[in-house]
Amino acid sequence: MPDDPRHADRKPPISRAPSYIHFGPKRAIASFENLVVLANYEERLKDARKIVWRDRGEKPVELDNLWQCIEHACRGGARAGGIAFAIRAGVNIILLLTRIRKISKAQRFLLIRRALFGEDCFRFAAMLGSFVALYKAILNSLPILLPQPGPDDDLCRFRSQLRASHSPNDPFAEGSSTEGLTVPQSRAPRQARLSTHAQAHQQWVRRKTRRWYSVLAGSVAGAVAICFEKSSRRTTIAQQLFVRGLQGSYNTFSATSGFTIPHGDVMLFSLCCGQILYSFLMRPETLPPSYINWMSHACKVNPSSVAMNRDLATKGHFMMSDLDSIIKRKDIAPGNLTELLERKRLAQAPIPDFGTLAAPCAAVHPRIESCQYVQLERFFVVLRSMIPIYGALHLIPMLLFKRKAVFNQPLKMLLRGLLGTLRSSSFLGVFVVIFQAYNCSKYNLHTALTALRSSQTPSLLATLARFVPQTLVDVLIQKPSWWLGGALCGLSLFVEEKHRREELAMYVLPKGLEGAWGVLRDRGLIFGMGNMGDVVLTSLGMGMVMSIYQNDPQHLSGLVRRFLYQFVGPN
Repeated sequence: MPDDPRHADRKPPISRAPSYIHFGPKRAIASFENLVVLANYEERLKDARKIVWRDRGEKPVELDNLWQCIEHACRGGARAGGIAFAIRAGVNIILLLTRIRKISKAQRFLLIRRALFGEDCFRFAAMLGSFVALYKAILNSLPILLPQPGPDDDLCRFRSQLRASHSPNDPFAEGSSTEGLTVPQSRAPRQARLSTHAQAHQQWVRRKTRRWYSVLAGSVAGAVAICFEKSSRRTTIAQQLFVRGLQGSYNTFSATSGFTIPHGDVMLFSLCCGQILYSFLMRPETLPPSYINWMSHACKVNPSSVAMNRDLATKGHFMMSDLDSIIKRKDIAPGNLTELLERKRLAQAPIPDFGTLAAPCAAVHPRIESCQYVQLERFFVVLRSMIPIYGALHLIPMLLFKRKAVFNQPLKMLLRGLLGTLRSSSFLGVFVVIFQAYNCSKYNLHTALTALRSSQTPSLLATLARFVPQTLVDVLIQKPSWWLGGALCGLSLFVEEKHRREELAMYVLPKGLEGAWGVLRDRGLIFGMGNMGDVVLTSLGMGMVMSIYQNDPQHLSGLVRRFLYQFVGPN
């Protein structure tokens, strides 16, 4: 009724279509099904990502029987082997691409195929895969084969021990008096903070396993796994694993006992450098040839000079071929050439005179006559050669793992990387300067004292020099003096940043131990292990590493802990 006053103010209906979408029943069901499919797809992506990368805070897997242990171990071993294969193939192809232009086109496909599917990839995958599988199988099966006592047994045992510990003189026994007795209050040692998931994992470890479970599992798995690698690489791997075990053991002992050594990293670095430089100068056969070549390049020392010095110190004479190779250098200084020619003439006399039983400064730095200027020159030469290497070590990880900070503060992060590069390069430059200055100083001091002792000119210095026995003067050029020079070079570690000192000490420790082992073995003080030495060393190292990883992971270095977590997981 249009004349009805109740409908007079009502607006006419809108003729256009509504702006919202009206879902019918079929479309609503289809939309819900799409959401379910999307959720399942994201869940599968998440599961696929876990195969490659393990998220933080993963809980331990509860296993009830041996079949579950075997299945869990096989899955973990297959995952670790696949990831190891991909990593090794990726590293091989990256290294190959850096020199691909120098390789002929006919050989490129063969080398690429070898890099991706070569023997090294399969060996590396077999090593890590077998280790993870064996470790998981042994660690998780031991609690099933050797179950822990139940709660009732624990309570009864605790009560029996408590009753047995009571004595008439026990101040806490019933009826005893504690007057005049002072009970010392000891504060528990401070422990490293762990996340909630890490604390839950520690509770699982203490409830399910014992410490020797992980020691046995790590030792057996490490001994078997190292056999899959080439014999030429076993020594290096065994050394690194053993050193990491020592590092974690010391950190655990230091945390529980409160015992620390001030600047222990520098002291360890100095001891290792002393042994390494002694082996480099006196016993090169105790170090790998590749490491000897790197030392010669890093220290900017002529190999002929090193051989000449070694022959003089050990045999009392030098080879003419070594001296001739130094004399024939085109850049030799005139003064050094004159001195070396005179030394050659005396050595070729009817009664040979090889002079001081140490290489002269003219042979050590033939291009520069001044022993003072050569220190400055060596520092900048080493600094310039090390900047590209340390620049990559500082800048590439920063760009990969700190992209957000680099994007937000590019100038600050770049400046930090450059300063770190200069500091690390200066560390090695100072190392070489100390080495060079020590060698020149002790040779010149020995020459000066010997000349003063035989001088007929009355002078105060000559008189004082005669009070010093010649045997004491000769200590300056004897073989132990070269070990002391290497130890002094270790003080250059103070130039490096504090958080990098421990890693550098861990880097040189295997070579120092290898050199010391070779010297002691040649002298008959220790026995050789033959081909089983690498297996035994790996077994000991992995026993220590896995015991600490499973029980006190905070005492391992961050790199080792993250690596083991990604490959091994909680259990």
